[in-house]
Parts: sequence; C-alpha cells; structure tokens
Amino acid sequence: MSAIEELRRTIARLRGPGGCPWDQEQTHQSLARCLIDECAELLDTIDRMDLPHMREELGDVLIQVIFHAQLAEEAGRFDLEDVAREVNEKLVRRHPHVFGTGKLETSEQVLRQWEQIKAVEKKAKGASAPTLFKDLPPRLPSTMYAESVWKQIAKKGLVAESGVDAERVGRIASGLDDAALGRMLFEIVAAAQSRDMDPEGALRRHADGLMRHVEGRIQGTAATA
Repeated sequence: MSAIEELRRTIARLRGPGGCPWDQEQTHQSLARCLIDECAELLDTIDRMDLPHMREELGDVLIQVIFHAQLAEEAGRFDLEDVAREVNEKLVRRHPHVFGTGKLETSEQVLRQWEQIKAVEKKAKGASAPTLFKDLPPRLPSTMYAESVWKQIAKKGLVAESGVDAERVGRIASGLDDAALGRMLFEIVAAAQSRDMDPEGALRRHADGLMRHVEGRIQGTAATA
C-alpha cells in the first residue's frame, strides 16, 4: 500500500463508524479555516527554508486535500483519484510544448500559452464571455490581489486608462529595496491602525475600483469608436 493510500484510509477510518467525533462532524465549510491556517504555516516554513518542518506542514496541507476528497466521496460526487486524474490531465493539456509538439523558450511564452489554452477550455465549457481582467480568488490576500491587478494592467498596456501615476510609481520604485518596502508597508499599516482603519479591506476595494474604472474606460472607448 502506498503512503498516500494509507493516509486516505486513515482519514476514511476517522470519518467512519467508531471513528473520531471531531472528524465526523466536519464539512467542507468547517474545514475552510483549517486549510487557510495550514497553508499559512507552510508558507512560514518556506519563508524560512526550514525543510524538515516544511515536510511536516506539506503533510498537514495534504490532509486537508484528502479530507475534502473524502467528504466528496461520501456524498457520491468525486474521490481522490478523480482529483488527481483531473489535475494531471490539465497539466498535460496545458503543456503541449512538453507532452506534444512545439517548443517554448521562455517562462513568458509558457504563461501566455497557458492563459490561451485556459481561455479555450472555458469557452468549450460554455463559460461566460471573457472579461478584461481574469477572475481572482476572493480570499486572496489584498497585497497579492492588488499585485495581480497591476500586473494585468501593465501587461495589457492599460496604465494610461488606469489613471495610475506611472511616473510617481517609477520614482518610488527607484529607491526601493526589500527592507525599504517592508518598512513602508509596515508604516502604512501602523498609520491605518492608529485611525482604526482596515488596510486589507481598503487595498482590496481600491483594486476592485481600479478594475471597474479601467473596464469602464475601455468600454466607453469602444462605444464611441
């Protein structure tokens, strides 16, 4: 028996008759916070490059994956094999330069092809028409959310439409290093706390507003063209 299968059976036993009351009570919703906590602990070991503890925390994240698959299997929806099969097929499908024909030379080319294949797949599934900005996970931390929004704006050449002062951004960036960035962000958070403000929410709302602003500008331009 593989270690993965042994772990799957352990979780099934915990959920089954005579198992653990806590495990038996869990749902996809109740486990959501556990997944966030375990991912945060894993990220901490990655930041510190603490490989022995990284192995442990990867195991804790793996428990969450198998637990959710077990819940779905009990409900007759899918099982761990289905999860692994689907993601493996997706990896092969989105890397034709490795598993098929053609060759890509740079990471940028790979990412561009990945998004193109992803768009075709969504269209084939009958997804709604693509928007200017790709969907982002709503639980994504606001700094990562804002970073992704800005990347899309810059990548699509929409800086002018965004209203962001590119020259000011450039001046800030010119004197920035990791320590200065950390200090600047911390001071902003401290200032927000002193005013009883929510920096996480404020940044997310601004990024959302920026996307709507750019989309409005683009749609307005198209309507008058």
